[in-house]
Amino acid sequence: MNVIREDISKKLNIALDGPAGSGKSTVAKALAASYNILYLDTGAMYRACAFKLVKEGVSVQDSDKVKALMENIDLTVQYIDGVQHTFLDGEDVSAQIRQNEISMLASTVSTYPFVREKLVQKQREIAKNQPCVLDGRDIGTAVLPDAPFKFYLTADSKVRAQRRLNELREKGNTQMDLTTLQKEIEERDKQDMNREFSPLRQAPDAVVVDNSNMNAEQTLAFIRAKIQEKI
Repeated sequence: MNVIREDISKKLNIALDGPAGSGKSTVAKALAASYNILYLDTGAMYRACAFKLVKEGVSVQDSDKVKALMENIDLTVQYIDGVQHTFLDGEDVSAQIRQNEISMLASTVSTYPFVREKLVQKQREIAKNQPCVLDGRDIGTAVLPDAPFKFYLTADSKVRAQRRLNELREKGNTQMDLTTLQKEIEERDKQDMNREFSPLRQAPDAVVVDNSNMNAEQTLAFIRAKIQEKI
């Protein structure tokens, strides 16, 4: 672990954006650990909102019911032994929200401005009080536009689909195939990039990291080197 100077770490907010399967979460966790600062998985918060809809039997297309449900949603983030846990209605749903169908539904839920506004407020409060690494789709453009370090991770859609397939197989899910996953990822890219409110896009001052031919360790090393250049 490499702990950076205290005067720098106090104001160290790092934004990682990019499409699904670009390795944001894996790299963000490793980056936070290497600097001994907090990692905030913003995607988990949107997945929890999607999971809430499923639990309550509310259609994601029914904006009025979705809004009513989100107004009083009991969603909190806690850190246990340095690992983020997402709690919904007092229950740790960290595992349940990783289901593939929940991830797809989260993309739709995130198109609602009232959902994003609510969660962005929570994310800013956390980042304001402590140095952290945030990953998502609009961190550098909307959540933390003044973050001193911004990166946009991307990769070929087939490469991203293969990564997701490997993850699913490691968890025992052998039902999905590469072609289906690639199609889902490309559909999610289109939806995320074309939503009206806070779409997925590269911040003008973000460093682009195409890791199609890089593993997680190489991606991490590249990002750390870029941060070091600015420090």
